[in-house]
Amino acid sequence: MVTALSPRDVDRLLAEPSVDSRADLAEKVATSLAGPGLTPGEITLAQDIVRVLARDVEEVVRATVSRGLRHSPHLPREIAQKLADDVDAVALPLIADCLVLTDEDLIALVGRGSPLKNETIAARPDLGETVAEALIVSAAEPAVAVLMNNHSARIAEHSFERAVTRFQNSDRIKHAMVMRGSLPIAVAERLTTLVSKELQQHLVNAHALAPGIASDIVLRAREQAIIRLSVGSSEEELTGMVLQMHHSGRLTPTLMLRALCTGDIAFFEAAMAVKGNVPVNNAQILIHEPGRRGLAALYRKAEMPENLFDAVRIAVDVVEETGFDGAARDLERFRARVISRILTGAESIDATDADYLVEKLGDILGQQVGATGLSDRLQPVRQVRASASTS
Repeated sequence: MVTALSPRDVDRLLAEPSVDSRADLAEKVATSLAGPGLTPGEITLAQDIVRVLARDVEEVVRATVSRGLRHSPHLPREIAQKLADDVDAVALPLIADCLVLTDEDLIALVGRGSPLKNETIAARPDLGETVAEALIVSAAEPAVAVLMNNHSARIAEHSFERAVTRFQNSDRIKHAMVMRGSLPIAVAERLTTLVSKELQQHLVNAHALAPGIASDIVLRAREQAIIRLSVGSSEEELTGMVLQMHHSGRLTPTLMLRALCTGDIAFFEAAMAVKGNVPVNNAQILIHEPGRRGLAALYRKAEMPENLFDAVRIAVDVVEETGFDGAARDLERFRARVISRILTGAESIDATDADYLVEKLGDILGQQVGATGLSDRLQPVRQVRASASTS
């Protein structure tokens, strides 16, 4: 139990100049000032001694004060500022936990502090938005990565945007951003163009991306399997991916339709099996039953929306009728046939889905014919859709 301070401690400080003696006294002062039960007079006395010790020429003395007072509400702010500006060995314990340093103090430290100080600031619990912004603007990659891994830090949307711009080539920072518990939607969607397929999939599962962007991410990840449609990826891998998306609420009917429209029948089969709670083999038999009665029954069991059934049925028909010819742009032509048939034959398709498919059809036709003539190729589809919407 540390006893209360007294004038005798001051006399000892002045009379015994050894480093060990001053370090011992610094520990006692820090422990006393950090603890409860001091009278106002004892607090004032301890603070006066701390002011002396914070100017000590020996690092070990200043470090002892810093460690001992990092949790104390009685540490004078000007002393906290002085110790935080000290060498890393003295400053870091205080910066990590000090209660009296303000956001303004921390922002000033970011501008002039060492890399380790910035990393320590970035790791502080419940870090404020203005400090986070200062780190993103001024600190080096390691500190900003620590900030992004600090899930209690409050980061404004414009700060996230600045981080993406400044560190777009940093896999470490992009990974840390993707793994945060929540991201502004605009930031998450921007990250999808900058990260690996694995991180794209995490963005789809963990963040509420716009349906079109989420669909595009999943379908891009399936591109290789679509090209090798007769082989595809292993059933185990595909089922695992679909199950994960189902449990996270990202296996939407819109995504399933869009996968089917781009020729990914294997993804659609696995998705229908999961949503209908039947084995994949059973789902395949039901989906491809010639009269489509099996597809209709599985569709109802999977609780899919009625307004999409015509589009799904047409897509399955075209997938079965049309194969790959093996020539150049085979996949693009296949997708164009599927999408065109759905847009011209499924009157009940939702306007948002129709817009998406028209856009995708435009992309595909643009790749085939170039900009010239693209409008003419799309005009019949637009006319059919316009007629359906007004009838």
